[in-house]
Amino acid sequence: MDSLTQIVLGAAVGEAVLGKKVGNKAMLYGAIAGTIPDLDVIARFFVDTVTALEIHRGFSHSILFSILFAPVFGWLVSRWEHTASWRQWSWLFFFGFITHPLLDAHTTWGTQLFWPFDLRLAYKNIFVIDPLYTLPFLVFLILAMLRKRNDPKRRYFNSLGLWVSSIYLCITLLLKGITYFKFQQALKDQGIQYIELETKPAPLNTIIWTANVETKDAYLIANYSLFDTKPITFSKHHKNHHLLGDLANNNKIKRLVNLTNGWYIIQEKEGKLFFNDLRFGQLSVDTAAKDYVFSYKLKQTGDGLYISENKKRPEDGKKLLVDLWQRLKGN
Repeated sequence: MDSLTQIVLGAAVGEAVLGKKVGNKAMLYGAIAGTIPDLDVIARFFVDTVTALEIHRGFSHSILFSILFAPVFGWLVSRWEHTASWRQWSWLFFFGFITHPLLDAHTTWGTQLFWPFDLRLAYKNIFVIDPLYTLPFLVFLILAMLRKRNDPKRRYFNSLGLWVSSIYLCITLLLKGITYFKFQQALKDQGIQYIELETKPAPLNTIIWTANVETKDAYLIANYSLFDTKPITFSKHHKNHHLLGDLANNNKIKRLVNLTNGWYIIQEKEGKLFFNDLRFGQLSVDTAAKDYVFSYKLKQTGDGLYISENKKRPEDGKKLLVDLWQRLKGN
């Protein structure tokens, strides 16, 4: 999830663990604990693109990290914060660390909770930024923060924020199930033979859902709003894996393929090859569009293969927001 959401969750967890004992400091250190796992993004300044992608949501998002580093941070804080014991601060950091990847596991990117085992959990039932999850949670946290440490309403508001956000997550799982069967039925009704079907919410909401459907030579993409009244339309995107040629045997390409779980499309534009990660969808609600959120340019140099992220323009995001609002109303 985005940084604000993880800060809110960490602060709420910190309050639940130590708020009655240390007051707002529990929220402060909880927020810090909720932020620390995402510091793995710093790796992109020191390693190549593929390695940075592998590191992200890896060790720092694992159960092992929480167990090993919670006592370390707990000890550090206990050196100058004597309002709670080393053990109590350690528990605060443990729950702050572990709830971070547990929430991230609900996103499309997922998380390697069981690192070092190569198993990325990704339930794909919430977008990385979802105002309906974060904003009510934030309001309840602020209401709790404004209360005195021993005020019963402080714990009440904080607990309410944790419950409301958790219930919303459960609702998104239900919506994922409902929309999955909608896509499945549409494929059946249209006589489309497929290998695999995956669904995920569109950006910033859980009203619009997107389906990636694998067939032999292509992927089909479709979206569905809960307010739709017309049949679902699937757009074809050819895999074009053959365009890789000998690059298919390159170690970096194999690692990229592994990261995408095989959901990728190769494009050739003006003599340049692009590796598109299909898991995160397109920069448009038009499912026929060939502009993907995560796209990597492949460039062969004398030193080997250079892979760089194809940066998006700010105006692309603005247009997507406008289009999402229109699509949300139904087809």
